[in-house]
Amino acid sequence: MLKTVLIPINRAGWPFIGLFAVISLVLASFSEPLGWVGALLTAWCVYFFRDPDRVTPVRQGLIVSPADGIVQMIDTAPPPAELNMGDGPLTRVAIFMNVFNVHVNRVAVDGTVTGLAYRPGKFVNASLDKASVDNERQSIRLTTGDGHHIAVVQIAGLIARRIVCRLSEGQVVRAGERFGLIRFGSRLDIYLPDGVPALVAPGQKAVAGETVIADIRAQEPARSGETR
Repeated sequence: MLKTVLIPINRAGWPFIGLFAVISLVLASFSEPLGWVGALLTAWCVYFFRDPDRVTPVRQGLIVSPADGIVQMIDTAPPPAELNMGDGPLTRVAIFMNVFNVHVNRVAVDGTVTGLAYRPGKFVNASLDKASVDNERQSIRLTTGDGHHIAVVQIAGLIARRIVCRLSEGQVVRAGERFGLIRFGSRLDIYLPDGVPALVAPGQKAVAGETVIADIRAQEPARSGETR
């Protein structure tokens, strides 16, 4: 029963939670109302770094969402040049995370990390299309056992100023495993293998490690969606 109530906190959050708590105590020593404001901000910080368990579909070929958030857009674009995946356009699914989403990122597919590249950049609003080109980013290439390549790109945003990626090149990973986070609002782009359609629609909510973004084995066309 207690396990269903207490949500784990990601380890990257504890220094921030401690800092917020100390600031709250200092503010409370000057003014009780300020202390309450600090307490609310500390509670929000705890909420931001929550890290709930997820149930990941495990069939081979499934590509799951690497992030919680809204599917902002689905288009075609070349993957980041630093991943050496060619300059041909691939289906790109962009997932935007606001400050209230879980920000722990998860591996999209079973496979091996075959490319990692960090690139510094700007911090424009992550919801803008140009953010995928101009903003600070961490690019990841995953290769499945049957040779398909998937790119996942962590993109910093207007408020997000710190990308955390705990992967290493050559590491064998499983879909749904935690691999990092972006602090305080951001976006993740996922580039699907050539010819693989997206099985989500713009405006749909995605859950990291659970929502199926695509199926390499799928024979159906890309899906559309409507608000009901």
